[in-house]
Amino acid sequence: MRRLLARENVELLAQLAWSRVLCAFDFDGTLAPIVADRERAAMRGRTARLFARVCERYPCAVISGRGHADVAARLGGAPVKYVIGNHGLEPGAELGAFERKIARARALLAAALAGVPGVDIEDKRYTLAVHYRRARQKRAARVAIASAVASLPVRMRVVSGKLVVNVLPERAPNKGTALVRLRALEGASTALYVGDDVTDEDVFALDQPGRLFTVRVGASRASAARYFLRDQREVDALLAKLVELRARGPR
Repeated sequence: MRRLLARENVELLAQLAWSRVLCAFDFDGTLAPIVADRERAAMRGRTARLFARVCERYPCAVISGRGHADVAARLGGAPVKYVIGNHGLEPGAELGAFERKIARARALLAAALAGVPGVDIEDKRYTLAVHYRRARQKRAARVAIASAVASLPVRMRVVSGKLVVNVLPERAPNKGTALVRLRALEGASTALYVGDDVTDEDVFALDQPGRLFTVRVGASRASAARYFLRDQREVDALLAKLVELRARGPR
């Protein structure tokens, strides 16, 4: 994994900026900092301004674990061409079937986890996020959540995140399948994707040299992303660089 904004990558970024590129971003932890209260998540003012300018110059997508309406309302009016919610699932096909599975799972998980302090089930209609940020005994909370999910009568896909366990319908689309679909829909030759969490590995793990440019917020030896930004604040520097490169004109 190499630092994206290192001097030796300037020419690479210039070539990317003037290719037929789709620029795609996660929201929490990428465009917006992680906060203790998920309802208060928002882009900083400078990030919002830079992101809007990037969206004016490139076809852009936001692919978030949040529900579609939730994340769309947090983009500050930026002219984002594609907004995808629920880890790549929404909007999409089979939503009715996914909704029924999640409703059943939610009721069972709520009953199973009712006695576990600090656990909060976020119902996103087509997926669930079981948060344990407020649990004092985080290891015990993780064990209880894993046991409750394993006991569900319907098999689910489970993806751990930052103090959260995401519960998704098995065989539902993910961020990787969503990005590939959007790239084809846009007719782009390549895509840039920036994310920070385990669910973003569905994009990072795609083996598509020359067609996919993967960037993780925060270096990690466990990640399949090819490049990294040092932290969430460095996302602003990347956005500014993308604006600058388009303003210069093609090499």
